[in-house]
Amino acid sequence: MPKMVAMAIPEPGGRFQRVERDIPEPGPHEVRIRVQACGVCHSDSLSVQGLLPGLPYPLVPGHEAIGLIDAIGPDVSGWTVGTRVGVGWSPGYCGYCRHCRRGAAFACENVQGATGLSRDGGYATHVLAHTSAVARVPASLDSVQSAPLMCAGITTFNALRNSGAGPGDLVAVHGVGGLGHLGIQFAAKQGFRTVAVNRGRDKEALARSLGAHDYIDSDAGDPAAALQAMGGAKAIIATVTSAPAMQAIAGGLGPNGTMMVIGAVGDLTVNSLDLLLKSASVRGWYSGTSADSEDTLAFSELHGIAPMNEIYPLARAQEAYDHMMSGKARFRVVLTMDD
Repeated sequence: MPKMVAMAIPEPGGRFQRVERDIPEPGPHEVRIRVQACGVCHSDSLSVQGLLPGLPYPLVPGHEAIGLIDAIGPDVSGWTVGTRVGVGWSPGYCGYCRHCRRGAAFACENVQGATGLSRDGGYATHVLAHTSAVARVPASLDSVQSAPLMCAGITTFNALRNSGAGPGDLVAVHGVGGLGHLGIQFAAKQGFRTVAVNRGRDKEALARSLGAHDYIDSDAGDPAAALQAMGGAKAIIATVTSAPAMQAIAGGLGPNGTMMVIGAVGDLTVNSLDLLLKSASVRGWYSGTSADSEDTLAFSELHGIAPMNEIYPLARAQEAYDHMMSGKARFRVVLTMDD
């Protein structure tokens, strides 16, 4: 029987192991994807470190996968073998059923599990995906280049379009990293007055080349005061992984402004009086559905938006993951299935 290759985590906190398995057959409402590329995302640490309860081990991470459908299970319509598709987090959290409205992410009895968490993901030559998680990939987008759009892309794109900001409004993208460099591109192309905020000036030229109209060096002064001097931000897209840094910029919101938190920082303290006086808010934002993925991919194709990636072969998944977790990647890391 033909074999597939995967890089699996044997137990929480374990190291990646190369495993060979029988190529699985898709079940009802599933397709099998021959993976071409898979992004290495910071959220993969949830799987690698076992940070969520009840995950099945050994477990194959990966929720930024793009490839070709090569088999279709029963009760599947609208998909054909050979179609190029992407698969991300969903349907782990759709937000629509009574369980999700109670905040029971990844615990819904009506979904089939999130790719790379409760089911094996894209660090493999083949992956099974529930059709509700599958998105069509436009023909002109390169699989390897575009893989991070399945999480980093959808998260920033979706956060921006749900932030309440409109064309011409001041939007700050906090952090010029794996999420932020995409957020700047999306914000500029969505018609916002885009301000990049980062420590130091070493990324200013890059931020402006990606479409930022202004740049704030948070080491040079109070970033909240700098935003207020510009009139106050209608939205702040907070991509950093530092709670003190987020707290320092929250005061930069203008009236009815919203800080969209997409960087995981744990406990976060904000000035509630400041929020009350401005009718401002702080809101967390998590990825999106497969329909949101298709919107992200279509927008990226139309406007030439692409992540900046470092490429590793599947066999070097441990090295790729460690490099991503070190914070030294510029700016996303992608695995290819060609050894």
